[in-house]
Amino acid sequence: MKCTNFFAVDLGATSGRTILGSIVDGKLQQREITRFPNNIIQTGGHFFWDIYALYNEIIKGLKVVAEEKIEITSIGIDTWGCDFVCIGKDGGVLRNPYCYRDPHTDNAMEEYFKIIPKETVYQKTGIQFMQFNSLFQLSTMVKNNDSALCVADKILFIPDALMYMLTGEAVCEYTVLSTGQMLNPRTGTIDKELIEAIGLKESQFGRYVNPSERVGTITEEVQKITGLGPVPVVAVAGHDTGAAVASVPAKDEKFAYLSCGTWSLLGIETKDAIISDKSFEYNFTNEGGVEGTTRFLKNICGMWLLERCRKEWKAVDNPQAENEAPANVNVINSDAAQEEGFRSFINPDDPRFANPASMIEAIQGYCRETGQPVPQGYRQIARCIFDSLAMRYRQVLGYLKDLAPFSIERLHVIGGGTYNKPLMQMTANSIGMPVITGPVEGTAIGNIMLQAKAAGVVGDLFDMRRIIADSIEIAEYQPKDSQDWDAAYQKYLNVTNLTAN
Repeated sequence: MKCTNFFAVDLGATSGRTILGSIVDGKLQQREITRFPNNIIQTGGHFFWDIYALYNEIIKGLKVVAEEKIEITSIGIDTWGCDFVCIGKDGGVLRNPYCYRDPHTDNAMEEYFKIIPKETVYQKTGIQFMQFNSLFQLSTMVKNNDSALCVADKILFIPDALMYMLTGEAVCEYTVLSTGQMLNPRTGTIDKELIEAIGLKESQFGRYVNPSERVGTITEEVQKITGLGPVPVVAVAGHDTGAAVASVPAKDEKFAYLSCGTWSLLGIETKDAIISDKSFEYNFTNEGGVEGTTRFLKNICGMWLLERCRKEWKAVDNPQAENEAPANVNVINSDAAQEEGFRSFINPDDPRFANPASMIEAIQGYCRETGQPVPQGYRQIARCIFDSLAMRYRQVLGYLKDLAPFSIERLHVIGGGTYNKPLMQMTANSIGMPVITGPVEGTAIGNIMLQAKAAGVVGDLFDMRRIIADSIEIAEYQPKDSQDWDAAYQKYLNVTNLTAN
């Protein structure tokens, strides 16, 4: 039995994992090594990530592998996008990085557009406008004379910074760079005009690398700490959505994908960037994918809404009060599905839901202000969230159909949201086409398979997808109750003051 092992680090905005991925006789196997929280630190009026804690968790996972005498071929890291670490001239981390939810970028886009017009920025990058994009974080830090940025020799995105801490090599991986609104997809490099306008230089970012490119080997220090030898570190799709999309078990191009987790990322995979007046109007993004593809997509607020509500609800066995809910999220999902549908809607992407003090109060306030019944208790609130997400998916998919260079025949859903079977069925009902779910651990699988490609164990993207399809369980949801959902969609559009394509 031929077996090749890969060590994948998969870091999300709320938790992280290290995974051992193995290709055994042409099929993928996975084993979770460690799991840990990724906490946002609030101090001094700002929100930060603890880059040292994340590095330490990677070391812990590598120690387990060494103790079990498992031979690993390489290490790969994927994380969320946009955030970055400043590195000093002495090679040290200057400060924990800002979290993209930090409010210091409020009004940052408007300030930047005084330097370079919004339309010009989009024509150069094709990236969706969000106030936490790296370009606007950096411009805010420049404006504020940020102490770390002022003396930074290198600016490294989170996965690149962690690879740097393991190898000493400063790189700038293509897919995560593309999230920051600084990459020109036509050239594949940072657009100098955009960063020089705020006093930064291209040389402050690491050397460019693409998915499946070797970065270096772990340093002697890391080898000594972990007990491993000089294991190579491979640049996978550093942005977790890029890794996730690589795992979609699609047979042809006629699909849309939904990476469903804390964020919902809905899009298509294309050969070239789509930068047009309509894509600008709809605020779609063109992010780098594997093998030169473009992930044409839109960011939608996802299970963040429910995650924040769950933190406010008291977990009990038999909920009776409005501030109580079952500890098991699957029970919440099932109970919500039994609740009356289409009672209340929210626009999931309303700015008030970005990081409110109370998500429950934010949802209730939205419904109150729009003249709808105010949801009470976990059942009604969760149902409001699920109905609203399913409708938002329909709306964005409509935009995609209008812009895609091919017909879209099905929606592939990947990520932890696929566990939410009621939401998956609601999504099929809403969009009126089949929803195919799996893999659940899409980011980790994409990470592993891109390492396998670097090792020559698998071939191109469709070879990767064939192996994935043969290795996972896939579920399919067919649309139901189309007339009811069509009528409810019009109510959603009216309530949220949004438009269809």
